Amino acid sequence: MAKETLSGKTAIVTGAGRGLGRSMALCLLRAGANVVMTAARNRREIDLVAEEAAKFPAAGEVRPLLADVASVEDSQRVVDETVREFGGVHILVNNAGRGMRFVSEKFFDTPTKFWETDPAVWRMIIDTNVNGPFLMARAAVPHMRKQRWGRIVNISMNHETMRRAGFSPYGPSKAALESETIIWAQDLAGSGVTVNALLPGGATDTGMVPGGIAAHLRSQLLHPDIMIPPLLWLVSEAAGEVTGARIAANLWDDSLPPEQSAEKARTSAGWIPPAS
Repeated sequence: MAKETLSGKTAIVTGAGRGLGRSMALCLLRAGANVVMTAARNRREIDLVAEEAAKFPAAGEVRPLLADVASVEDSQRVVDETVREFGGVHILVNNAGRGMRFVSEKFFDTPTKFWETDPAVWRMIIDTNVNGPFLMARAAVPHMRKQRWGRIVNISMNHETMRRAGFSPYGPSKAALESETIIWAQDLAGSGVTVNALLPGGATDTGMVPGGIAAHLRSQLLHPDIMIPPLLWLVSEAAGEVTGARIAANLWDDSLPPEQSAEKARTSAGWIPPAS
């Protein structure tokens, strides 16, 4: 996709300091968008991504912000500062998430029963993974509706993982996010704002994976850059008729035209056609 494709557009990518968020923030910048990157705790991570982005020729501008998406005030502040600096917000990538490592470092091979989970950890994961996307979208949507153009992309995961034994509350949190995606798409039908879910399609080499897993298992993990082709299409003008879709990045086929590849990568979650 040409670098100038997203010129004039401004994106917010939450949880952009590493893993999927880092890859998606950098690809949007390369495509010409201005990108506001958030992290809840580690400012150094997003500062490093910003330093990396500064080396790109003809890229958009980047701004790192320390903000917790689970906070009403922080979410509103991110959107307000984005609009104040760049004049609008066109793309929201709800990527920030907390995973099973907060429940147990051994979650890959030793499932934790739901009743063994610390309620404080349960609430923290739900607050970030379910309430965070709501709060960010709630702050951004009024601006998107006013300009009659917007793209919200919620980062999800495999249905199998949502049902995996010992994977609560992470699994339930992503099931809720997919429900949010479908409902919000209907709420925004005909407004020029689309809402879609994007998932890697398998276990991915991110900070959610324990550092001590066996080398042969780590070699099987997907690379975060797998998200780039479908993300760039979902936020483009060409995808304006697609909303309420669920796209698996590992099924994306670059040898096909983007519309055909999107059809191939669409997985079951229902699809809501836009209102005429």
